[in-house]
Amino acid sequence: MTVVSPANTARPEVSRAGRISVAISDGVATVEICNPAQRNALTRAMCLEIQELMPQLDADPDVAVVVLRGAGNTFCAGAAISELASVLIDRQADSSTVDHLSAADAAIAAVSKPTVALVDGACMGGGWQIASACDFIIANERAIIGLTPAKIGIIYPRPGIERLIRQVGHAKAKYILLTGETFSATEARALGLVADVVPSESFEEKCAALVSSLRSRSQFSMYSMKRLMDLTDASGSGLAVIDQEWAEAWSAMPDSPDMEIGVNAFLNREQPRFTWRPVG
Repeated sequence: MTVVSPANTARPEVSRAGRISVAISDGVATVEICNPAQRNALTRAMCLEIQELMPQLDADPDVAVVVLRGAGNTFCAGAAISELASVLIDRQADSSTVDHLSAADAAIAAVSKPTVALVDGACMGGGWQIASACDFIIANERAIIGLTPAKIGIIYPRPGIERLIRQVGHAKAKYILLTGETFSATEARALGLVADVVPSESFEEKCAALVSSLRSRSQFSMYSMKRLMDLTDASGSGLAVIDQEWAEAWSAMPDSPDMEIGVNAFLNREQPRFTWRPVG
């Protein structure tokens, strides 16, 4: 894993194939998938790096937003075909198996801070699964998205299928997975696979502006609302648990410094400078 953390440091160029790199600058951690020899396909080692990295970024007080992207003009070609079995069904000494792709997915989904996937170029198979583990996906208009397990005789991982159904509905999910078709960025947005599509000529500029806007928002608001939305979306969460979480979040709102800061800034027509930070 390559880590670059000084402030105002540009995204690093990674020469080694099959690595996950991260650059931290001005509160934004940019995580880059880099495996140019295989169109940024994910190896077992890369999935393990993601699993190790995400909790570190979540705990880092210098990180407020996490961005996931691919090196060059490809987001991710999915699980590396040369390592498909070890990525998806890695057999352990006790004869159990581990799905490292879904473990990487879970690590991204567990981040309590805002996470954004910036998809340029190909985003295939497991590439969409880890991108969709972020809070939302912004795609370059030249992006191509495809969930193609039916083309190679495998089953898409359960977390990916369940999230796909939640995002696009049963009928569209079946259409996407059973046909194995690839979609343009605009088609993917219409289906619900991505949140927004940005023209190629302004992709970097507009994505930087989006990330900057997230960086300026109240961390109390974003952290709380993300947790509540994720809890509501979780199938195993009982109504009593959800009610309790909502009650605790609502009661914490007036005690957060951000509410007073935001209201005063609005009344004075100023840009708010929020101060709340998650504890622990």
